[in-house]
Parts: sequence; structure tokens; C-alpha cells
Amino acid sequence: MSGTRPRRLIAVPLPALPEVRPGDDLGGMIVGAWRALAEADPELAPAPGDVLVVTQKVVSKAEGAIVDLRTVEPRPEAVAFGERWKRDPRQVEVVLREAVEVIRMEKGVIITRTPQGYVCANGGVDASNVGEAETVTLLPADPDRSARGIRDRIAREMGVAPAVIVSDSFGRPWRWGIVDIALGVAGFRPLDDQRGRPDTAGRVMQATVVAVADEIASAAELASGKTSGLPLVLVRGAVLPEGDGSITGEALMPPSADLFR
Repeated sequence: MSGTRPRRLIAVPLPALPEVRPGDDLGGMIVGAWRALAEADPELAPAPGDVLVVTQKVVSKAEGAIVDLRTVEPRPEAVAFGERWKRDPRQVEVVLREAVEVIRMEKGVIITRTPQGYVCANGGVDASNVGEAETVTLLPADPDRSARGIRDRIAREMGVAPAVIVSDSFGRPWRWGIVDIALGVAGFRPLDDQRGRPDTAGRVMQATVVAVADEIASAAELASGKTSGLPLVLVRGAVLPEGDGSITGEALMPPSADLFR
């Protein structure tokens, strides 16, 4: 529309954290990083409407959701799969242990349903960017709860309660490549349900539900980069659906709605 100022969306990584270990005060570390960012640029101090995206790796490590592979004894099925596809059978074993349901094991990939309800490759078990050899991270037990805890800590320490996303990289059916998505959220609803609203031509939309939390998580990853060692990103300018939502309660498709199995 003529004369309307376009919305600006910015995504700014916070300073790097020290190596996170089980039991660390992740909330305090995040507050410290955001204070350092605000000291360098006061305009980036927490403000209403901000979103802080926190990668799963640091949340999992702080919560102790890690496994030392030296303690894992793989079952014969894991050994056979690992030998066939050149994968560490101990990591295969961890994936199988974490699975509520094994959907497919083929071409070196294990598709599972996790206890949290995600359907993903290798159960979210990951050895990349962990920081220690012979160690893998698991998904946080309750990423929505993790996000709420981080949000509450920032609010207590800094006087503003930003929205928070715990993010991770997932693949997608029928497309190569990974994107970051939201595992957990706090401070907004993860979906913008536009069904029943008119589109730009005045037609009532029947099926449009926008995955806002996932879009913000991907924007944050573009700003930080996969191997930068910067697990925190401030995203400002996004329009957030109002409410206090949940990924597990709102964004995960139940098996009864799965059209592809």
C-alpha cells in the first residue's frame, strides 16, 4: 500500500557461550550473553515482541540429555545396520532406545517417532557440534518447558519477557536439505491459523495455517550459521500469534492425520 512503511525483520546472533555442560545455569549464561550484546548495541536490549531462538544442543547439554557412547552396548540389530550402512552401531542403539516407534530403517537412516511426538531422522540423536568425542545429544525431554524456563529467567533478570524458541535442524519429505524448526516455544502460539479469513482477493481461506515458530527458527539459523558456535539469536519484527502456545500440544500432527503412511 502506498505510504505504508514495510515491516523490518532482523536476526542478530548473541555472543558465543562458553562450552555448556550438564548442570550448567543455561538461563544465567543466556542473560549474560544478552547483556553483552546490549552493552555493545543498546538498541538490542530485550524489548516487547522480541523472540530469542536457542538451539537444542545447548539446552540438551545443560539438561544432561547426552549419552557417552562408550557406555552403550549395541544390540545385534544395531550392529548389523551399522555394518551395512557404515554407521556407529552404538549411535544406532541409542536411536532405537529413544524411539517410541520405528517407522523405517533404510539407506542408513532411521525414521522414528520420539517420546515427545516428533517424527524425524535418527530420533534427533546427534553427534555434530557436541564438543566432545564419543558423545551424542538427545532431544530435551520437554522443549516447551525448557523454553518457558528460559523465558522466565530472562524476565526476572532483565525485566522483559521475550518469546523463546528451542530449535533444531530437521529434514523434510521429498526435499533435500535441512531447515531449523521449533521444538518448543514460550510466549506465543506457534501457528497462525488463517482459516476463515479473507485472502487478498476476498476469498475465504480454507486450509492456510502458517508455521510461524518454524519460520522464525529458520530465519535465526540463517543469521547464525550451522557451524558458527553461536547458539542464540535475537529475532525482532516478527508478528507473533497471541497466546502462550506449545509445539507438542498444537504443532505436532497426530498419527490419525498422517496421510503418508
